[in-house]
Amino acid sequence: MLSHPLAAPPGSRPGRWLALAVLAALSLAGCSQSGAEPKAGSSSGPGSGSSPGDARRMALKPCRLDGVAAQTLCGTLEVFEDRAAAKGRKLSLRVVVVPALASQPKEDPLFFLAGGPGQAASRTRILPALERIRRQRDIVFVDQRGTGDSHPLDCEALNPSRASLAERFEDREDADVIPQCRKGWDADERLYTTAIAMDDLDDVRAALGYRQVNLWGISYGTRAALVYMRQHPDRVRTAILDGVAPMGQYLPLYAARDGQRALDLLLDACAKDGVCAKAYPDLRARTEALLARLEAAPAKVHLAHPRTGVPGDFTLTRRVFLSELFSLLYSPDVASLVPLMLDRATRDDWTSFVALSLGLTDEVARTTSRGMFLAVVCAEDAPFFTEEDAEREAKGTWFGSRMALDVKRACAKWPQSNVPKSFREPVKSDIPTLLLSGELDPVTPPPWGEEAKRTLTHSLHVVVPGLGHNTVGADCARTLMAEVLTRGSVEGLTPDCGAGLKRPPFFTSFAGPVP
Repeated sequence: MLSHPLAAPPGSRPGRWLALAVLAALSLAGCSQSGAEPKAGSSSGPGSGSSPGDARRMALKPCRLDGVAAQTLCGTLEVFEDRAAAKGRKLSLRVVVVPALASQPKEDPLFFLAGGPGQAASRTRILPALERIRRQRDIVFVDQRGTGDSHPLDCEALNPSRASLAERFEDREDADVIPQCRKGWDADERLYTTAIAMDDLDDVRAALGYRQVNLWGISYGTRAALVYMRQHPDRVRTAILDGVAPMGQYLPLYAARDGQRALDLLLDACAKDGVCAKAYPDLRARTEALLARLEAAPAKVHLAHPRTGVPGDFTLTRRVFLSELFSLLYSPDVASLVPLMLDRATRDDWTSFVALSLGLTDEVARTTSRGMFLAVVCAEDAPFFTEEDAEREAKGTWFGSRMALDVKRACAKWPQSNVPKSFREPVKSDIPTLLLSGELDPVTPPPWGEEAKRTLTHSLHVVVPGLGHNTVGADCARTLMAEVLTRGSVEGLTPDCGAGLKRPPFFTSFAGPVP
């Protein structure tokens, strides 16, 4: 899965706040937060800097986003679910505009395209990273059809956030619950593909009165951005692709291979780090032995729920353990706790494993529609690889072919969409494009950025050391983003970013890393 559930505050490393939150969960601590009510001030509305003829046709009203204090405007745009037929069911797309701070903003806003597939753009907490850009430009969030408040394909049975640990770590496949989920959706699931959604997005652009936009896509959002660039090239001024998923990447065919790369980098770094190696000797071999035990017989775990304190029993299989481990590799700051977790797990202590896993669950569940994930991958990915491909790409990895095969099995129970093979052809474009990759990314590592770059003739690919899936936590990456928008070009930009960055230190106890 390519979701990017975490967004770091500007100036921080992505995920550090989550690592600290996990430690709080271990001590049964809890907290709540609320954002300030946004003010309906006199800041320029979207499209206010546009030339005559670009009148805004969408009504926007002051609204409040969770955790966002900035002035925010919200509206909806109705589109036909079946755009080709232009009749039948209509969908209301949620649109959120954060107006620029300048009294005379630039005419071209920044449109954010979220990850997943299935993440709701309006529910991400990415805005603090965009303050530099918001000085001059509106920031626009559109919940893609099937996500958030845009006719979401939500289903409790697909949601891993359960009250009990037994339900949370149950080993089951999406294929088992798809039929019951589909009964609850008033939707033609074949019509929730990326190409259709990007035509929706262009309707939003036109309704807001923007002649051109700048795109910023993260993870799956980079695929969406590439598709928009192909379908509406004249409407794109610049593009920023962070965690690049080019058209040649089929989800989740390469996840085992790319995830193993990230895990190997982590274990090698621990072995070369004197403090980590001393704290967790022979960690790779002990983890392999743990996986062998889980393969032979799932672990029977008795543990108090980290939040409620209620004791309970659950069974943990190798597949579920590895699935959770894969998710923990997205952010190096969270991954800095992985050696500690693996060490405890090899000793049959599952406390840190459970706390880390639950720390990720709530945010993913809050922002992501799992049904929308299936709507995309069952149309655009699963038809283009075989079970033999899955076995080949996963050969020699700990993660194995199960991730890809589970998707194939789920998609066998999904209505078949008509996505042509040409959809997967590389996007060719001369639009100024900044490609950003995290060195340690487990799902869209740097080679995918290089693949996309081959057919983007006016592009720059920057690999940020020490970071994982999403680079916006690095100040140099945010600076490059701002400069691309200011220049309208990648010419003259330096590819050096984060020369002093490196993997965060490993936790050797719940007190934190050794100073």
